[in-house]
Amino acid sequence: MGEKGEPLVITQNGEAKAVMQSIESYEQTQETMALLKILALGARQVEEGKVQSSADVIKGLRERRKAR
Repeated sequence: MGEKGEPLVITQNGEAKAVMQSIESYEQTQETMALLKILALGARQVEEGKVQSSADVIKGLRERRKAR
């Protein structure tokens, strides 16, 4: 790829048409995208009020354990 391992942009008539990158860079990009999706999902759940306090979660887990 580029001298510093950066993705290489391939152009046609001065317009970007494709990007070539190393497999390591591609995998890192995919991991980053997955983490961003998880963060976006979490933010949406917070906005929708689909959250519980840690105290409530711990209390519920303890109650479930006692019920066994």
